[in-house]
Amino acid sequence: MNALRQELIKEWLDQLPGQPCLSDTLQAASSDASFRRYFRVARTDGAGHLIVMDAPPPQEDVRPFIRVDELLRQAGIHAPEILAANPEQGFLLLEDLGNLTLLQALEEDRSRGDAIYRQAMSLLVNMQAKVDASSLPAYSAEKLRAEMDLFDEWFVKAHCKMELTAQEQQWLDNIKALCIESALSEGQVFVHRDYHSRNLMLPQGVQPQLDFGVIDFQDAVKGPITYDLVSILRDAYIEWPEDETLDWAIRFWEQARKQGLPVPEDASVFYRQVDFMGLQRHIKILGIFARLNYRDGKAQYLNDLHQVLAYVRVAAGRYSATKPLIYILDKLEGRGIEVGYTF
Repeated sequence: MNALRQELIKEWLDQLPGQPCLSDTLQAASSDASFRRYFRVARTDGAGHLIVMDAPPPQEDVRPFIRVDELLRQAGIHAPEILAANPEQGFLLLEDLGNLTLLQALEEDRSRGDAIYRQAMSLLVNMQAKVDASSLPAYSAEKLRAEMDLFDEWFVKAHCKMELTAQEQQWLDNIKALCIESALSEGQVFVHRDYHSRNLMLPQGVQPQLDFGVIDFQDAVKGPITYDLVSILRDAYIEWPEDETLDWAIRFWEQARKQGLPVPEDASVFYRQVDFMGLQRHIKILGIFARLNYRDGKAQYLNDLHQVLAYVRVAAGRYSATKPLIYILDKLEGRGIEVGYTF
């Protein structure tokens, strides 16, 4: 099937007016957690490469990517230029933003972390202030709940091979409800939904002002202002000490207030929103990572479960209403249940 798709891509590229690239140079670039795959192809003018997105229907639809890309570029955000599109076949020809992700840059040199994250906070504020999210779907209560329900099916049942008691299920449902209530109470803005270290592209070499390229935004919605902040500061793929992430979060909050974005005036209220948004996102991710393994055969995502679980434990432990989640995780992970739990 993959070989057939590659041949279809080459046929499509050869038919494009002006021959922007050389189809016989097509090479795999990357894949992601969906059915999408990416290829790199040489430009005919010799000026580098272009990227081909392969999003096979009916599993994928490139039209949301096209729509959000236009919104981002209209707002001055460095999203890839779309040079050609074939939505029916699921092909896009894109500007190549390079192959250095924020994650790779930090793995090579963590000392760049503060400068990079400060710039990422500024970019996020700029994106939320300037991107028109009015045409995007709302991050509804139903959507937020359906995402967290993946935890029950795929992490609890498929991964841990356990069932929750009626009392444990009630605790979990109450916590989900609190997460939804908090998310819907926040200011609603443009939400990338995967604003993290693998989806920000850095220019090669150290530069005083980083011009991040933004990718993987096709699932964007209008939703809670803290969602993308949580995505990057409590990233499943890289960990930072909490005092550093708190500093970056407060810098974001200060910049957002100056831009007139809808954040609370009280920083402690804002940080509670961050914690509850983090719980929603990470409960969901535990389910998604388990599903990627058991349904899609992508076992590598199980390697990152420990980091996500750690985030959940820290946030849940800060509030009496969410502490039962720690008990549930103790049971699922086979940890000894400490005497003295009171909920």
